[in-house]
Amino acid sequence: MRSFMTGSLLVLLALQGCAWQQAEARRAPLVVAHRAGTGDAPENTLLAIRRALWNGSDALWLSVQVTANCVPVLYRPTDLSALTDTTGSVASRTLTQLSRVNAGYGFKDADGHYPYRASALEVPTLAQALRVIPTNIPIFLDIKAQPVAAVIDAVAVELDRSDAWSRVRFYSTEPEASDFLARHYPHAQVFESRDVTRNRLVELALGGRCTPPAAGAWMGIELDRELTVTEQFTLGSSSYQVKPARLWTPQAMACVRQAVGTNVVMFGINSAAAYRTAQELGADAVMVDSPASVPAYRRAEAQPGG
Repeated sequence: MRSFMTGSLLVLLALQGCAWQQAEARRAPLVVAHRAGTGDAPENTLLAIRRALWNGSDALWLSVQVTANCVPVLYRPTDLSALTDTTGSVASRTLTQLSRVNAGYGFKDADGHYPYRASALEVPTLAQALRVIPTNIPIFLDIKAQPVAAVIDAVAVELDRSDAWSRVRFYSTEPEASDFLARHYPHAQVFESRDVTRNRLVELALGGRCTPPAAGAWMGIELDRELTVTEQFTLGSSSYQVKPARLWTPQAMACVRQAVGTNVVMFGINSAAAYRTAQELGADAVMVDSPASVPAYRRAEAQPGG
């Protein structure tokens, strides 16, 4: 596996060196727990974080929003009704109000039960998560709310307070997040814009044009993704869906590896087959919903003919 030790990672070297070196030695992608392991426990909760760490996750992917009194908390959907026992947005609640919300209310286990309806879990603050997560575990923060400036500013205050900038890398599907970070927090570690990553891979697939990223770039996008292709005509347009489209291919990996120190995180790796494909392609890391399932993926990958 290509080394992760690029110039952009020198600050993290002392903290994360062992994890990256072990991954290189075993030639297996690092495991990133999606929403702290949404398949194993209620997503983005401290319980999910602890389970993901116990299950050997190399990094944690966490969703962050901000409360009405500017406290960054871990929650993903736009409305609390999606996962909890109440309604409304995170931004409409103070931290005190949010502390009475059950973040585990909507979690269903493999048997179809809702084990946390009688045993409530709080929506955690970013500060709580930083205290629970060992300093050698990288944290990927996904900005999940608008306006992105308010979320980033609140996160920045906490990272300053906790001296945690070196532990965190930012991601967002909103292009303005990358722009805001570059203007106001140039020391922040960030993923390449999702739009830039997607467009590079689509242009390569459809037009055969390779546009390598900047040296040391971090790229994160799905291994397979449904895409809509729209063709424009004089009198209108026609669209069709590609289901699923394989975004990461040997050609795509060869393209991005033209730049020194690129880091590829493949999303949606939730089966032994997907794990095998990601490893064969040379993914640096894979995002999984269930870190507890990874040993089975690796056993299947190691089987003859796998």
